[in-house]
Amino acid sequence: MSSLELPPLFDQLSRPLDYAEQLLVRFAALARSRDNRELQQGLAEAAGALSGSALSQLYLLDVTHTQLNLTAQWRDGRSCPRDGGTLSSDYRDQQLLQYCLTQNRPLHIDDLHGSLYQTDFLPADAGQWRCLTCLPLQDGEQHVSGLLLLAGRAGQAFQAYEESLQLLGNFTLQQLQLLQHNQPASPPLPAVTPSTALARSYGLIGESTAMQRVYQLIGKVLHNPVTVLITGETGTGKELVARAIHDYGSRRSENFVVQNCAALPEHLLESELFGYRRGAFTGADRDYAGLIASADGGTLFLDEIGDMPLSLQAKLLRFLQESEVRPLGSNETRRVDVRIITATHQDLQSMVSKGLFREDLYYRLTPFPIRLPPLRERGEDIALLALRFADEACRFLHRSPCSWGEGTLQQLSSYSFPGNVRELKGMIARALLLCEDNLLLPEHFNLPADSGPATGMNLRDRLERVERNLLLDCLQRNQGNQTSAAQELGLPRRTLLYRMQRLNISPADLRTRERHHVQPGQ
Repeated sequence: MSSLELPPLFDQLSRPLDYAEQLLVRFAALARSRDNRELQQGLAEAAGALSGSALSQLYLLDVTHTQLNLTAQWRDGRSCPRDGGTLSSDYRDQQLLQYCLTQNRPLHIDDLHGSLYQTDFLPADAGQWRCLTCLPLQDGEQHVSGLLLLAGRAGQAFQAYEESLQLLGNFTLQQLQLLQHNQPASPPLPAVTPSTALARSYGLIGESTAMQRVYQLIGKVLHNPVTVLITGETGTGKELVARAIHDYGSRRSENFVVQNCAALPEHLLESELFGYRRGAFTGADRDYAGLIASADGGTLFLDEIGDMPLSLQAKLLRFLQESEVRPLGSNETRRVDVRIITATHQDLQSMVSKGLFREDLYYRLTPFPIRLPPLRERGEDIALLALRFADEACRFLHRSPCSWGEGTLQQLSSYSFPGNVRELKGMIARALLLCEDNLLLPEHFNLPADSGPATGMNLRDRLERVERNLLLDCLQRNQGNQTSAAQELGLPRRTLLYRMQRLNISPADLRTRERHHVQPGQ
């Protein structure tokens, strides 16, 4: 390349040489920065000055990747930090930001007035914003960790600056990582806090939007004794979530006791929970404290609470009200401090209306519900789960780590998994027993013939398949009521209608789905 020849990224600029010189000056200035705030604000200023945009914003993901923070803002030629510049932790409700982050693709909008994207994260302005460009930024590990956003009040073409500003933004994120790496290590925390636990996803596996929402809910109840009801289809990992709440909460040093309410007949379940005195019934040859008493100070997890007999529900309700337990055959009560977490795959509200579950107990159990998504709603997590389960199975079988054949993980990710995570785990274990040379191939998983990815199906097609199933499930739960479904999804109704139209979802699809739908656990 000659001394006057410039890279292709400058081709669309009217004065490419001048711009290249200005860009180099900005790179040098950022390289000299030794302060996080200075770096972040320097990038916002550089992007605004180089592009001529009226607004330049830098958003960075926190360590948990659940919250997007507005860390720097350059507006009308001056630094303009915004107090309380943190978006909702559920930033994924912002479709524009979600698209850029999850797809790792720039977005250019020439006319915001005709756009379907919401832009309420932009500062209020008397002169309305007209055009916008949003650029994803990557850190040193090539992870999308931030966004650089440009906005203007008149028709401007920011596309010409896309590549150069992304390079500048990526460089800034790498500099931020270097500064953090060179900082002295912080002393270890004396206890696990919600924020540190969240960074580890509480020992759970999944980076999907649906699982991030679960992590947020877990963080709300770690140090709060509120009763939690975990719902979800069979095999979604309800006990794992209950254990995470215990292990990362304030009761982690005490017992975590588990009882499946569907595993024992009524008379045995009652004695198992509440205990008994010697001679209370035939075979009671000793005193038994019971599971509730043994969980004193800790957590009692009652799985499949929907299968608890009505007569026993009344006794459980009394315990929840009084925090006292009386063993069978005893006239004395014992006060205990036990946190109750329950789980079910059944629709308890429907059971209440049918007289199969006590209404008063239902309201006692549901002050804080956590719904676990089925695996078909978190398709992007399937590969992560498969890799983890394969590693665990190899260690159990005392074999070297396995390899994955071309297309194997893609085929797994396109399967709906009616048995959810439990089915996936069993499928991995079986495949490892069938495979030779530690190479996992599609034929080892015995998937239905039509479960593989369609010919030519790209990432966007697969994501749309996941989104379509999610919307259909939500609409079905709400009996086709679009307003209720939109509220459950945290979307404006018009946004839901737009997505239904884009994904070709009609009332006929819901009727067909209802005819073929199998309830969880059946």
